Amino acid sequence: MTWIKRRNFLQFTGSALASLGISQLDILRQDNNYGRVLAQTGKWSGWESLGGGLSSGPAVASWGYNRLDCFVRGTDNAMWHKWWNGSQWSGWESLGGVITSDPDAVSWGYNRIDCFARGTDNAMWHKWWDGSQWSGWESLGGGLSSGPAVASWSENRLDCFVRGTDRAMWHKWWDGSQWSGWESLGGVITSDPAAVSWGYNRIDCFARGTDNAMWHKWWDGSQWSGWESLGGVLSSGPAVASWSENRLDCFVRGTDRAMWHKWWNGSQWSGWESLGGVITSDPAAVSWGYNRIDCFARGTDNALWHKWWG
Repeated sequence: MTWIKRRNFLQFTGSALASLGISQLDILRQDNNYGRVLAQTGKWSGWESLGGGLSSGPAVASWGYNRLDCFVRGTDNAMWHKWWNGSQWSGWESLGGVITSDPDAVSWGYNRIDCFARGTDNAMWHKWWDGSQWSGWESLGGGLSSGPAVASWSENRLDCFVRGTDRAMWHKWWDGSQWSGWESLGGVITSDPAAVSWGYNRIDCFARGTDNAMWHKWWDGSQWSGWESLGGVLSSGPAVASWSENRLDCFVRGTDRAMWHKWWNGSQWSGWESLGGVITSDPAAVSWGYNRIDCFARGTDNALWHKWWG
């Protein structure tokens, strides 16, 4: 199969489409802007257990096609790592540290991962994989009252979001050479935030509000929007992934403890749909390719559970 990564999307040759089992009847349209063939394929899997003993919700990042890296807090309060290499799941490895929140993680390039979590001092701590080895933990300061969220809209760019002691959302970023200070983005949020980028200089952030609805705030390349309500009744913080330009898929735990899904298709928001399960944490979500989403959450047995669209 031949594939070419372009602007975070996958462009397939005709033979590659055939190898994926995509027929001409599946083809919706040809996108002339990016030379992509868009196919209407996919369905939700069931839930599968990946084991482990979690004391937090999970985080997940993807640095390549069919690659997944999951991070959790273990019962020893260290961060633990489990990965999918395209054919099988690894065991669990400890990355050390003493963390007091759900971790979060993102990739800004091939074989690169940046992880963040709150430490025992309520500061934000950072650990990264550079393609050959893990760094130590470094403190980025701040006074967090939540776990962090992180997104990347370009190579060597990181945007981190947390809830401060004032319950507003705060922002700190890496511009490729240095870290900024902290800036307040306002609001009153009652969960860990979530963040994703679907394009260059674009960020979409989500959090639960005081009314238990999901709220949304975005950076359009020049300024921050206000906060908008997307409704729902959340019993967790949200997760968000993007598998295409101007596409957003959000996941939350509902009052029935199932995972619920709401998406933006480029022109409007969907309603809420239930994806079932019984989850005991914030969900996590990532996309490693066009029309692919992988979701993770802690189950009632404290194991890591996985559900995917593709």
